[in-house]
Amino acid sequence: MKELAIVLVSGGMDSCVTAAIANEHYQIALLHVNYSQRTESRELKAFRDIASYYKIPEERILISNIDFLRKIGGSSLTDLSMCVQDAQPDKKEIPTSYVPFRNTLFLTIAVSWGEVIGAKKVFIGAVEQDSPGYPDCRTIYYDTFNALIRVGTKPTTAIAVETPLINKTKAEIVKMGISLNAPLHLSWSCYKNTDKACGVCHSCFLRLKAFQEAGVKDTIPYF
Repeated sequence: MKELAIVLVSGGMDSCVTAAIANEHYQIALLHVNYSQRTESRELKAFRDIASYYKIPEERILISNIDFLRKIGGSSLTDLSMCVQDAQPDKKEIPTSYVPFRNTLFLTIAVSWGEVIGAKKVFIGAVEQDSPGYPDCRTIYYDTFNALIRVGTKPTTAIAVETPLINKTKAEIVKMGISLNAPLHLSWSCYKNTDKACGVCHSCFLRLKAFQEAGVKDTIPYF
């Protein structure tokens, strides 16, 4: 019998491909976190669609709802008074779409759940390419978090965070998703909209560029 792994699935392209990778070798459980972000409803739909695609039973699905990230603010994804920036690929500053310490909160939920259900791995679709803007998408961050798990869980717990996309380009991720029959058509990446993707935010820019470089048509609707 396959070991159990939890996959953090936002509903975006990277997490969709990560689920496909984990599904190759593990029995997977899927975690989604609603945090009062702009596109919460659309991301949740994408998550549900991906879970259905992989026929994940309800007992291996956890949807967590946290609203304090909106109350804290500081990000254009959670503070509606801030504008979501158009893509600025050459800038090295942290963009306004960065949500303070978000991945740590998500991983903490995953590890807590993993301890209870006996998971051996937690998969997250972090990409080092994003690291100039997102400090919690770097290899050093995940090495440090794994050290925290080792000292902060029961001695019998053996959970490790896996980042299979960390050194991949976005185009490589698209190609990998195609090869694994990942349901990329069900995923959603736009930071702004819930009906048609804007095509100009940082996430849309990276996604469109990736599909173009991979020579594959992205079939989600864009303005």
